[in-house]
Amino acid sequence: MRLISIHGFDPRGPKVGGIETHVRQLLQQCPEPFRPTIVGIDDFGDLEIGRIHTIAVDGREIDFIPALHIPSSGEAGAATSLGESTTFRFARALLRLLPRLRRMFRAEPAVTEVERFEYAPVAYALGHPVVLISHNEGDPRIDKMDSILSKYWYVNSAAEWIAVRLASRVMGVTPRIHQRLATRYPAHADKMGVLTVSVDTDLFCAAPFDLEDGILRLVFAGRLDEFKDPPLMFDVVKHLADRLAGAVEFHYCGGSDPHRFAEFLAIESVTVCHGALSPEQVAAVMRKAHIGMLVSHYEGMPCFLLELLASGRPFGGLRLPQFDQVVSLGVNGRMVERSADHQTNVEAVGDAILELWGDIRSGAIDPERVHEHILPWSVNQQLRRFLSGLIALARKGWGAIL
Repeated sequence: MRLISIHGFDPRGPKVGGIETHVRQLLQQCPEPFRPTIVGIDDFGDLEIGRIHTIAVDGREIDFIPALHIPSSGEAGAATSLGESTTFRFARALLRLLPRLRRMFRAEPAVTEVERFEYAPVAYALGHPVVLISHNEGDPRIDKMDSILSKYWYVNSAAEWIAVRLASRVMGVTPRIHQRLATRYPAHADKMGVLTVSVDTDLFCAAPFDLEDGILRLVFAGRLDEFKDPPLMFDVVKHLADRLAGAVEFHYCGGSDPHRFAEFLAIESVTVCHGALSPEQVAAVMRKAHIGMLVSHYEGMPCFLLELLASGRPFGGLRLPQFDQVVSLGVNGRMVERSADHQTNVEAVGDAILELWGDIRSGAIDPERVHEHILPWSVNQQLRRFLSGLIALARKGWGAIL
C-alpha cells in the first residue's frame, strides 16, 4: 500500500515553504502499512528520471521518483512566463511519465495526495483515490500575487474547478479556505474538511532568550513572494534600526534574493541572509532570535508562524483572521490591522515589535509558555487521524470519505 505524494520539489533539498513542510511531514509520519512515495523534482541531477529510487530523508526510508531535473538555484525567483514556471514544467513532465507511473502503481492499493490543483488530473489518472490539500488562501484575480499567477489567474481557476471534482477528499488548511471552496462548489461540500498544517514540536523547541548584548534579533523564514509584502517588512526593520540606534539584526532564511526589492538596500548592513536552510538549521536560527515578523496580504496557516511559536519566540506583525487561532496577546505575540497607508503600517508593526521587545526584556514572555501554547498544532496530534483516514481511503477505493 502506498501513500503517493505528487509535488514539484526534491525531498533531499533545502526548499522551504508551507507546502514543502507539509509534504515532508506526511512522508515522515506515514504509518504502516503505507510505503511513502513522492513523485517530484531532482535538484541535484544525480538520479535517473522516471525510476524509483529509495532514499533516506530525516532518517526515514522513502521511494522517490524524479519527473525532471531543475537545479534548486533556478527556483529562487518567480517565473515571468507560464512556460518558465516550475509548476508548468513539472506538470508537463508528469504527463510524459504518466503511462510509466500507471504501470508502477496499478497493482497495489494506494492513495495519492496533491497540494496544488494543477497536479490533480495526473493523480486521478493513476487510478487511485485522490486527496487534495489546498493552501491557496488568496484569489489571483484580485490579491497581490507573483506576476505569473496574476497574469494567468484563469489557469489557476480552471485547475481548481477540475481538481475539486476529481478528488475524493478536499482539505483546506484554514477554515476560510474550506468555507470558500464549500461555497464555490456546494455539490462537493460533503467531501471537504479542514486540515491545519502542523509543526514538529520536538525539532522546534523552546530555548531561553539571549539578552546579553542588547541587540533585537528579528527573523523571517520563507520565500519573498509579492504577497508577503517584502517592502513593508524591510521598511519595518529600517524603522526599528532607526529607533534602536542600529541595535537590530534581521535574519532571513530562504532562497529568494532580497536585492530585487529596493527597500532592502537600507537594511542590508543589519541583515544576515542565511540562504535556504534545512528544517534543523531554521530551528537553530529561530532559537537565537527574539521575535518573528510576518506582514503578508494573505496566508494559509504559515508553517513559519507555527515553527516560530514552537521555538518559544513571539510573533509581531499584521493580523490575519486565522492567526487568532494561535496568537494570543500577552502570551505569544502582538498583531495590528493592516492600514491602506504604507507608513502607518510601518509604524504600527514597529510599535508592536518594540512592545514585545520590552515584554521579553522584562521577563513577561516565557519561551516555554509560548511553546506549550502551540502543542495542539503538533505533528503527532494533527496528522494521526488524517493519516488513519488515508489508509481507510486506500482500502475502500473510489468514493470513500474520510
